[in-house]
Amino acid sequence: MASEQAPLESPLRLSKYSKRVILKSIVSRSDGGLGLVGQRVVVGGWVKSSREFRKEPLPTVQPAHNIGGTRDFTCVEVLQSKLPFFRSIIKVFGGETRNLRDKLDAIIPKPPPQPSISILQVSDGSCVSSLRILVDSSMAHPSHVMPTGSCILVEGILQKPSLDNKEVIELKTEKVLHIGTVDQDKYPLSKKRLPLESLRDSTHFRPRTTTVASVMRIRDGLTQGIYTFFQENGFVYVQVPIITSINNCEGLGNKNFQVTTLLLDDQEKDEYKTEGVKLETIKASIKEKTKKIEELGRTESNKEALAVAIHDLKKTNELVSQLEANEQRQKHGGKIVQKSDDFFSSKMYLTGSGRMHLESYASALGNVYSFGPRFRAERSDSRKLLAEMWSVEIEMAFSEIEDSMECAIDFLKFICKWILENCTEDLKFVSKRVDKLVVDRLQSIALGPIEKISYTEAVEVLKQAPEGKFETKVEWGVTLNEEHESYLTEEIYKKLVIIYNHPKETKPFYVRSNDDGKTAAAFDVILPKVGALIRGSQNEERFNMLITRMKELGVKKEEYEWYLDLKKHGAVKCSGFSFLFDPLVLYATGLNDVRDAVPFPISFGKANN
Repeated sequence: MASEQAPLESPLRLSKYSKRVILKSIVSRSDGGLGLVGQRVVVGGWVKSSREFRKEPLPTVQPAHNIGGTRDFTCVEVLQSKLPFFRSIIKVFGGETRNLRDKLDAIIPKPPPQPSISILQVSDGSCVSSLRILVDSSMAHPSHVMPTGSCILVEGILQKPSLDNKEVIELKTEKVLHIGTVDQDKYPLSKKRLPLESLRDSTHFRPRTTTVASVMRIRDGLTQGIYTFFQENGFVYVQVPIITSINNCEGLGNKNFQVTTLLLDDQEKDEYKTEGVKLETIKASIKEKTKKIEELGRTESNKEALAVAIHDLKKTNELVSQLEANEQRQKHGGKIVQKSDDFFSSKMYLTGSGRMHLESYASALGNVYSFGPRFRAERSDSRKLLAEMWSVEIEMAFSEIEDSMECAIDFLKFICKWILENCTEDLKFVSKRVDKLVVDRLQSIALGPIEKISYTEAVEVLKQAPEGKFETKVEWGVTLNEEHESYLTEEIYKKLVIIYNHPKETKPFYVRSNDDGKTAAAFDVILPKVGALIRGSQNEERFNMLITRMKELGVKKEEYEWYLDLKKHGAVKCSGFSFLFDPLVLYATGLNDVRDAVPFPISFGKANN
């Protein structure tokens, strides 16, 4: 026990950059913090809940009585007793009572408020548990510190519970260092236990709720597990571009967001406002100014006037150019017609995949990976997809599809085990608050078996389903969608399923064609509840085969010259996969909508940040 207490007894246990003790180091100890009783600490956080304990009022000193037994009244008491009468008189004659009240309040002291203790449950976001903090009303008024969301920074002594035994330890405040008050009428979290759906309009405040805070810590734990896995297995981290010239990164018609500066915002439009000025009038004045310059140019008597006239003509020509450009913008819905005015010399897009870029580095560094945002301009209301989603992508040189599938399984098992070991408290909370099967599902991936079937086998299984089970008819060659994947993982196999060797028409042009001429060396990893989490493949290293596939899918060769160069010079067998990070957060937390698993979700028709 002494070894556990020693770090907190040292000032080094203070948060290095804010000089306060992290609450997790107090309340998450095995003894609940009892071993820290008597420690003086500085803590800060936000009020989760509160109540007020009123002390017994101090005994009042009885005034002296006169000999006859009647009490002597002070002038102040007389004024206080007559105050309602004065207000009534003023009101009858139409006077203002506010000024009178303010003046009387200034000279007539109010009775002192009953002393109390504000009992606050405070969290700083470091863990699920909160710390009880006692603040005497003599240090801070209860109305300032008790509202939910109030921020406080206090210094005090850790002690055993003094008012009840509901807590293991509490902090008795001796000094209030900061109070950030809350406007309860406008603060969106004033009500308790708000549903997640209502919090989506307050993404800047919702991490203060216990549920969202736990989800974000689990998300952080998964992120750390990702980096740890690749570092332990010899991968090199490579940042791929978010802005790229590749529009259709998979050759399957997926739409990406175009990046351009050709659309004017309101501020830029203001620069071109020339209300009341007609273009024809200015052009006519240019002719007159030109004649004047010609006349002045015939003589050398007034060089200054000639210079002024030339400068005036130049400014007039610039104004004409602005007016003409403005007319063009209005005709084209605000778009600038001249493409040369754009920031980039060619069309650029937000990337939907970084695998092709990664392959160029795998061809030099061996095994590489990237982790970052990817974008798809799909008009979808799916609860599992957003316009911006984070993905892990890998490429491995000298590897084939079997190697990539093995890596994908090892990767999934590792991060599920990692989160079980490193986010115990938060998983326990979401199991209680959101979904009681969260831990069981993670353990089934970390320790359980998997089912590996070919696409052809999957189609045969799906055809045996009851008639009318699927909206989309199942036949060989169709892309398996969400309802097909859910049926396989949740009703047939009841575990993780890998489906490999898909029809080549359903996969990107760079996926290696199999010898049967019908299928491609591609695979999908399907999880119960969330669907396809990983999509991988072995890439086509044969130049002629790659060119053939590009022609079949109508992919323009000139847009991928740099990628084709990889196949001309030192081509190597490569395989890899893309892993959707955000749906895994759904799987690990039990949430049903990805908008609740992302800090600032951006979806079709709505952006909250």
